[in-house]
Parts: sequence; structure tokens; C-alpha cells
Amino acid sequence: MSLILCIETATPVCSVALSKNGEILSLKETARKNSHSEVVTLFIDDLLRENKIQYTDLNAVAVSKGPGSYTGLRIGVSTAKGLCYALDIPLIAINTLRSMAYDMAEIYLKERKASENILFCPMIDARRMEVYSAIYNKDNNEVRETKAEIIDKNSFSEYLEQNQMIFFGDGAAKCKDVITHPNSVFYENIHPSAINMVLIAELKFQKQQFEDVAYFEPFYLKDFIAGVPKVKGLK
Repeated sequence: MSLILCIETATPVCSVALSKNGEILSLKETARKNSHSEVVTLFIDDLLRENKIQYTDLNAVAVSKGPGSYTGLRIGVSTAKGLCYALDIPLIAINTLRSMAYDMAEIYLKERKASENILFCPMIDARRMEVYSAIYNKDNNEVRETKAEIIDKNSFSEYLEQNQMIFFGDGAAKCKDVITHPNSVFYENIHPSAINMVLIAELKFQKQQFEDVAYFEPFYLKDFIAGVPKVKGLK
């Protein structure tokens, strides 16, 4: 039996899910801005209490490793590592974009016949016209690695010529008017969620694909750049 806690804090949405043998038991989620540090541990406590599960019953913790918000990733990974240390259980790391693509493929292909010429491109907003993105096929295999890139009218042209591409995530909305190839399809209101991590986490648990808790770090992709302090007298 596997009881896995999944934590997703890579974007403005903070969510925590509890799964048993690859089946979702409960989910807590909020899109309230800058609330991750405030709610993530409360969500975990609530999930365990509502399902009458003790912390010591957990078999692993899965965390969304990025790319995404520097602060959000730090909060999620720190929480996950703290639990793994305290409970002496393994840590599972899941690429944020991969879990988004897995869920989108499930949604899209449920209503449509599977095609070999279809690709899924999750996008996370990285400010201005830059996004974090990757490309996956319908089987969730990586076709192009994760990148931070500035989008222009020629972006993804080599893939769009031969494939229909599904763009989604909070970074896709700002690209809709820039990527106008007829093979491009845009989905709105798709965001990372801990619920999308459940099946990937279960597969990794069964294969014992665990991280070194002592040395694991989030996948930031870009160096953190601190903003200008908004304090009177500072420039």
C-alpha cells in the first residue's frame, strides 16, 4: 500500500493532495495570492485529519520541483523535505510541466481520437513575453526539454508544421495572439495542481525513483533576481 502526500506550490495556485495506491483521496487548493506559506501546512493537517490518517502512516511525499515561482518552489520543497526528514520517508520530485502535460493529455484525448501528430506544450508565466515551457507527446514522453524562452511569431514553428500543438497554462494566454499558426490550439484556465501529480508520483514510488533529501534543490531554471525594496529612502 502507498499513501503519498503531493505538494504543488510552483505557481500562484497552492494545492495539496493525498493519494492511496494511485487513487486521489482528497485535495485542498487555493489561488489566493501570496498565501502558500500560510496555507500549505494547514492544508496538510486538514487532509490527514479528514481522512483519519496519521503523519506516520505516510509512505512518501511528492513535490512539484519546478520550474515556477522561486518563492513558491522554496516553500513547497522546504515543507516536503522537512516532512521526509522527520518521518524518515522518501522524497519524490515531479517536473511541474510534466504533470500539467499528463493531465492535459487525459482531458484532451478523452473526447478525441488519439493522434500521433499531437503535442502538448504546458506554459508557466515567467513575466513579460517569457515563459517556462516544454513539449510532450500523448504518452507524456518529453519531445523537447524544459526551457525559459521569449515567445515570438516563429516560436515552435518546426513542431507546428508537422503537428497539432495544444498550448495551456497561465503562460499560454499571453502567447495566443503571437502564435497564430493554424495547428495551434489554446486552452484557458489550466493550472498546475497536486491532483495531477498523483499517478506520476505512484509510478515513481513503485520504481523507487527517490531524491536525496539532503541535497535536493528545486528546478529554478533561472537565477533568482530580487526586486527593488519598496522602502522609503531606498532606491
